[in-house]
Amino acid sequence: MKRLLVILCCLLLVGGLVAGCGNQNAEEPGTKTTKLVVGCTAKPHAEILEVVKPMLAEQGVDLEIKVFTDYVLLNPALKDKQIDANFFQHIPYLEDYNTKNNANLVWITKVHNEPMGVYSKKYDSPDKVAKGSTVGIPNDATNGGRALMVLEAAGLLKLKEGAGITATERDIVENPLELEIKMMDAAMLPRALEDLDVCVINSNYALEAGLNPVEDSIAMEPKDSPFANVLVVRPEDKDNEAIKKLAAALQTEEVRKFLEETYQGSCVPAF
Repeated sequence: MKRLLVILCCLLLVGGLVAGCGNQNAEEPGTKTTKLVVGCTAKPHAEILEVVKPMLAEQGVDLEIKVFTDYVLLNPALKDKQIDANFFQHIPYLEDYNTKNNANLVWITKVHNEPMGVYSKKYDSPDKVAKGSTVGIPNDATNGGRALMVLEAAGLLKLKEGAGITATERDIVENPLELEIKMMDAAMLPRALEDLDVCVINSNYALEAGLNPVEDSIAMEPKDSPFANVLVVRPEDKDNEAIKKLAAALQTEEVRKFLEETYQGSCVPAF
């Protein structure tokens, strides 16, 4: 009986040691994760972030993807520290926001270009657009000017020399079709196609509306446009290790392959 008790005690002791070792492994240093909240629009930005989320998890970064339906709110949310970074905009839009809002947000990596497209349910090419047609374009400063540049490239109007990204309707020097330009919230433009003759739409909103920029647009911005979409942070966070890991992940071959295979020309790598 005594021998049996001794054996049982030894077994319990060994079991306790094994359990103790298991608990130690579970609490080993280096398993702590850093949470990173990134604001974005749904397509393609949230989808791209979903690609890198498991990569970051392996590096100890817990990526929370916060989708905004109105991109105008994303920079204020970042400035006010509601999110850690945002991913939705090109560099001219960021520069314009900083100038007008006394902000100093910074971009840290280029990810992709979204060529802007010209869409219509009435016409299947720019040269068929009728005189007096109404054309919808985004109402924010940089995307409005960009849309006018796309219309110029499509041969529908001509802008004053040097007007560039900040072009407005006042910079139109030739309008042979007497197009009526209507500025509206960028997110509303896909729905406005039902009422307007032509709309110039950002690719992210076109994709969300089920439009294929390559197949459904009647004209597209050149793929080598300078409007690369970038990851943006507050200046004090540009050297944050979790942010650096995110920036690196967004420029991996996995992301390049995802962009090329998923969007097939409507979103092209900018790295």
